[in-house]
Amino acid sequence: LLKDFEAAFPGIKVDYSDLNSTELYNRFIAEVASGQGTADLTWSSAPDLQIKLASGGYAMAYTSPEASHLPAWANYKNTVYGTTAEPVTIIYNKRLLEPGDVPTSHEDLLKLMTTKGAALKDKVAAYDPERSGVGFYFFNQDELNWKSAWDLNRAFGKASLKLYTSAGAMVEKVRSGEHVMAYGIFGSYALATQAKDENLGIVMPRDYTLITTRAAFVPEKAKNPNAGKVFLDYLLSARAQKIIAGDAKLFGVRDDVKDGLTLQTVKEMFGATVKPIALDDSLLDGLDQTKRLKFLKQWQNAMKGQ
Repeated sequence: LLKDFEAAFPGIKVDYSDLNSTELYNRFIAEVASGQGTADLTWSSAPDLQIKLASGGYAMAYTSPEASHLPAWANYKNTVYGTTAEPVTIIYNKRLLEPGDVPTSHEDLLKLMTTKGAALKDKVAAYDPERSGVGFYFFNQDELNWKSAWDLNRAFGKASLKLYTSAGAMVEKVRSGEHVMAYGIFGSYALATQAKDENLGIVMPRDYTLITTRAAFVPEKAKNPNAGKVFLDYLLSARAQKIIAGDAKLFGVRDDVKDGLTLQTVKEMFGATVKPIALDDSLLDGLDQTKRLKFLKQWQNAMKGQ
């Protein structure tokens, strides 16, 4: 995408900083505090943090000419835009997990962790909701969508769930066999790895598969706001979305891009069980400080199996 953008707009040089979601949020806040201007675009896999920044007045109101091709859930008040439509998956090592034990739903996973948790001790990985914005976002969404979410979290705790801030680290540890399984992995990462390693299995849970998006906005204090708008429009354009759905395997979000991996592809596979996480004010609820502290306290107890 970066190479194609620079080919399309040779007059704009891209300085791309690759950070995890919490680092990105903290760096942006630090840039704002410095008073020296910010990045020209922030693009994050933690949409709730992006909505928080936008609701705090840090995002520029901008109606992209590409906005009409996005589903309504991927546009937050013409400030934050969803650029992808990625399923949240479970990955596993086919050599280490018996076919009969492969969970096809969240309930299956809860049953597996409850009945075979001892055998899976230290062998299951997930994002850390205390250190990763994406981790908090994913586990918070589970709580909203599934009545047994905390039962699974406690079962994870009893099996000494291994926690990470990087999906790449989890994927590699599942490939190597250090872990048997990882929970809450972007489908894009999973598919890119599976293309290189056929021993990596992927599950899109049949009871519900969350669809998340990488959310982008042009900051109010951007040093080069027009360049930021050009890049945002590019990400949402049919040209970029064809790359997102094709070679990048990031799952396109536009309604008029039909080929490759798109939201429509996932809907055709899973139908009504697909649950896009809307970019709306409800994402702020989980970030309310009182609710967040309550959630994290409950999480800490769950990691003790309580």
